[in-house]
Amino acid sequence: MEATTEKKDVSVDLLPQRKADKYIWAIYIALCLISIVELYSASSREVASAGVYGPILRHCFMLLIGFVVVYGLQRIPYNWFIPFIPILAIVSVAMMVYVMFFGEVINGARRAFSVVIFNVFPAEFIKLSAVLVVALVMSRTQETRGVSNKGVIISASAVMLFGGLLFTQGLTNTILLMSISLSMMLIGGIQWKKFFIVILAYIVFAGGALLVQSLITEIADQEKEPTTEVVKADITGENEGKKGGFLTRLTTWKERLNRRYSDTAPKYEQKITSENLQEMYGYIAMANGGVVGVFPGNSREASRLPLAFTDYIYAIVVEDMGLVGGVVVLMLYLSLVGRGGAIASRCNRVLPTLLVMGMAVMIALQALFHMAIVTGVFPVSGQPLPLISKGGTSILVTSIAFGIMLSVSKYAVRDGKRKEINQEMNALPESMRAENPSQL
Repeated sequence: MEATTEKKDVSVDLLPQRKADKYIWAIYIALCLISIVELYSASSREVASAGVYGPILRHCFMLLIGFVVVYGLQRIPYNWFIPFIPILAIVSVAMMVYVMFFGEVINGARRAFSVVIFNVFPAEFIKLSAVLVVALVMSRTQETRGVSNKGVIISASAVMLFGGLLFTQGLTNTILLMSISLSMMLIGGIQWKKFFIVILAYIVFAGGALLVQSLITEIADQEKEPTTEVVKADITGENEGKKGGFLTRLTTWKERLNRRYSDTAPKYEQKITSENLQEMYGYIAMANGGVVGVFPGNSREASRLPLAFTDYIYAIVVEDMGLVGGVVVLMLYLSLVGRGGAIASRCNRVLPTLLVMGMAVMIALQALFHMAIVTGVFPVSGQPLPLISKGGTSILVTSIAFGIMLSVSKYAVRDGKRKEINQEMNALPESMRAENPSQL
């Protein structure tokens, strides 16, 4: 009789505990509205080829698709996502491998492939897959004293696999992915000793990847020796039609690091050249914005700043809305982490905790990396600003992340009665019923 009752409990699905979190919805809508205004302001370089309204109409269409994704996912119990995580990871890896050999060359590397009228960037799906895989593994391998050795090894290995694939396109995404995974490990209750071992493993992995990169670049030097023209094309995106080298971007990274850390003269005294025009026009745009900005639509530098609508859109945000607007955008992303933390701290199970925090950290860290690059804290690299930059794949992946967060906020039991807590536990696989370590 007891066995029958237990079987029945396991089949019971999660029921909504409350409405989806209104604060996360507010942050999502605010970012979308800012995106529409700033993308229109930053798209002057595209007007000649796409028409006055072409870029903004396409962007609004992608935001509409993203909204449908968010609304649909927030209505699905978060435990339904579990069987799809390995599938998404396998598909993401397959797409990434395909792009490494047959993808379109964008900014000096193979980054995308076309599906009908859209370009798909697998790197965005790789980051999402890595967060979901780490959440899945760590929720399955919880012990009384935190994550088991097996869980740490599998999680770190998965991150290094995904990071190795991202490394073929750029260094920034690899560092971003490792930073996200380390944050999730801390949230998942990893012991400090294991945490520092993982950091050491990442450093060794990165060093080995750089060594391989250096050797391959050395071998390919005679055929693919970089010139000033190639560096310029890599920064501005004007080299899309030229052949990209496989694992030969070390020279580009060295040039960027040298420009960032070897300059001794103030920026306002430096000449604008083909090598530094991206960052210099970005600095000019932000300086022109001042404290309160020139108001959206009055940007002076959008027509001169390469990639103003993608990798450097934060410079246009600051020019249009000034320091005040730039801080507001920054606070929106930080508020997302804060709200995710508030939800996670009250979840009873570790899986929803890792899902909501993993998504929040992924979005916020990517935004911080973008802002750090644009403001000169980090060397120049391509990193979209989530939801605000132009880009179909980035908008879709960010929308999936918001949808997962809203699903957790709606279906995860927080401060519930014993009956509700047991129901949530029985709706999860037996290996994933560990309690939230932040509540222990």
